[in-house]
Amino acid sequence: MIGNLHGKVALVTGAGQGIGEGIARVFAAAGARIMIVTRTAANGKAVADSIVAGGGEAKLLQCDIGSRAEVDRAVKHTADTFGRLDIVIHNAAVYPVIPIEQLSDADLERTLSVNLKAGFWLIQASLPHLRKQGGGRILFTSSVTGPNVVMPGTAHYAASKSGMNGLIRTAALEYARERITVNGVEPGYILTEAMKALGSEEELQQMAACIPIGKLGLPRDIANAMLFLASDEAAYITGQTIVVDGGSTLPESPIVLEAYYKSQERR
Repeated sequence: MIGNLHGKVALVTGAGQGIGEGIARVFAAAGARIMIVTRTAANGKAVADSIVAGGGEAKLLQCDIGSRAEVDRAVKHTADTFGRLDIVIHNAAVYPVIPIEQLSDADLERTLSVNLKAGFWLIQASLPHLRKQGGGRILFTSSVTGPNVVMPGTAHYAASKSGMNGLIRTAALEYARERITVNGVEPGYILTEAMKALGSEEELQQMAACIPIGKLGLPRDIANAMLFLASDEAAYITGQTIVVDGGSTLPESPIVLEAYYKSQERR
């Protein structure tokens, strides 16, 4: 079975909701034991309890990974709790929409610490445990924003995700001979609570209409790509990112795309 993770232990940051929750649930269903690392304990507990109720195994650690000390604590706690660590997934992110000229040092530092610096810290803290297992997987939730497209008010976020892709490629080279692969997924528009807060139901439908596949993605769509990259079947893949966006980054212009689809409907 592709994606069999029985016997594996996975640490997932930002797993209390959204994409991280989807990853935790899909990985647990594939047999992995999950450490849910999240800043909001109530959300994380609900996810962990649901996984356990469904026959999986999950534990919760409330943790703010915008701090090196907290990242070290999360990795140590995971290894101490389960006796090993095989898969590290950095999914947590902050996304304050602020124009460049209004960015404070605090805004910039918070975004870079959670989104990017934490990736460095997670690699550093997890390496001894992955080496002990003779290899492992390090995975990142990147974004199409930054590496492929941009939006006003997101320069700090876009920079963090572009930097993340550079980290993925470099780390993949540094640890390839140790059978530690490093990869990522670049989500497009995914229907999460954060996405719902961006607009009304009508506005979300308008966004979906601009996506070639015709709908917003779901957290499970990202989780399934992550599951493949975490599996034995992806052992020869490293330093790569998979764009999962329903084709949203393909058209040069959504206006031209809409006109094309309307012309097809009239045929």
